[in-house]
Amino acid sequence: MARLSKKRREALSKLDKNKVYTLEEAAKLVKEISNAKFDESIDIAVRLGVDPRKANQMVRGVVTLPHGTGKDKKVLALVTPDKEEEAKAAGADYVGLDDYLEKIKGGWTDVDVIITMPAVMRKLGPLGRILGPRGLMPNPKTGTVTMEVGKAVKEVKAGKIDFKVDKTGIVHAAIGKKSFSAEKLKENAAELITTLNKLKPSAAKGTYMKSISLSATMSPGIKVDPKSV
Repeated sequence: MARLSKKRREALSKLDKNKVYTLEEAAKLVKEISNAKFDESIDIAVRLGVDPRKANQMVRGVVTLPHGTGKDKKVLALVTPDKEEEAKAAGADYVGLDDYLEKIKGGWTDVDVIITMPAVMRKLGPLGRILGPRGLMPNPKTGTVTMEVGKAVKEVKAGKIDFKVDKTGIVHAAIGKKSFSAEKLKENAAELITTLNKLKPSAAKGTYMKSISLSATMSPGIKVDPKSV
């Protein structure tokens, strides 16, 4: 087992693993205990009181973080020629159709988000086995299948993320970088949590938001009191 450096031990000594912090406290602390030599991603994990196996308790949605994610997402716009200029002007990294469909068939998936049009979806169907497992299949519910291609590209570039509860009932999402101020991290986290509350399924019984944890790429999780949000 690797030995912890003095600097690392000092950082971790600031964390009380038995304490439940307010969101504001956790946003400050996660910056203090993460001391990797790169700009770590700050992630949130929210455990919900839902049963994802039941369709009426599935929680899925999109949210635009007020301060973005700190990551420049690579966007592929699969559009017809009449929409190409709109996609390029909005900032899409790759724009086209048939050539990129062939590249994807060959295994190319070097993008973060794919945005397309309703008329193109039939061509994407056969690529589901490639795109599905990577979370890249466009979906009208997340705004990635739309005629407003330019708007969709701009939203993704500005910090729009989609999320989905996993089979254990947890929603995982990146809400920024260590270089963000604690205030920006708090506001991004609060925006996601507010959105999750709005999406509470009517079929969900008991406590809906069971626990929240904030962590950096190389740090342990910090327990957050859901009532503090």
